[in-house]
Amino acid sequence: MQVDLSPWLKEEFVLDARKAVYWPAQAMLIVSDWHLGKVSHFRKNGIGVPSHLRFKGMIDFDSLMKDYRPQQVVFLGDLFHSDYNLEWEEFGRFISGFEGVDFTLVEGNHDILHPAQYAKFGITVKRGIWKVGNVVFSHEPLEDEFEGYNLCGHIHPGVRMTGKGKQSIRLSCFHFTKQQGILPAFGEFTGKYVLKPKKSDRVFVCADKQVVEVGLKKN
Repeated sequence: MQVDLSPWLKEEFVLDARKAVYWPAQAMLIVSDWHLGKVSHFRKNGIGVPSHLRFKGMIDFDSLMKDYRPQQVVFLGDLFHSDYNLEWEEFGRFISGFEGVDFTLVEGNHDILHPAQYAKFGITVKRGIWKVGNVVFSHEPLEDEFEGYNLCGHIHPGVRMTGKGKQSIRLSCFHFTKQQGILPAFGEFTGKYVLKPKKSDRVFVCADKQVVEVGLKKN
């Protein structure tokens, strides 16, 4: 789904139901909060998590790369969840297959691997904020004053959708305000924070392999 954020930001972005953003003007694919390694971390500590979840993200990412063919990829933090484990090596071999693509990580609170681990797979790490044109990338939503439009993650945004029978479900979403866009968590095993959007906000839900703008009860 292509979204024009004017007059907030004079750029067009493609919101993808695989929980990613494509920025055509920069040939850039953007994802946030993959939390690679979390499945292995939990299983190692005796918590039963289906092992197939460790591959779901790579399957989706591979299809995104084939569909959009970006020249650069930006991870908005929490790419890897924990201390080093073999999932990092699997991921490194995986992205090494995308020749000519620049990978950049805007460091998040879970990105605690040694810098050499990122360097060996050609991932450039940015600490704090990173600005490209009028877009300010960060892991956590910026609260202090800044110039530009902030794209971030960290929150794992979601909305609760309620049916006629009062049954409900939480769905991942993109949440945009006039100064900030929060991406859904790319990882499958991450949880969701239910938002309370304001009247002026725009919310796009990822459901049934499509992105749908929804009208919610707002504050």
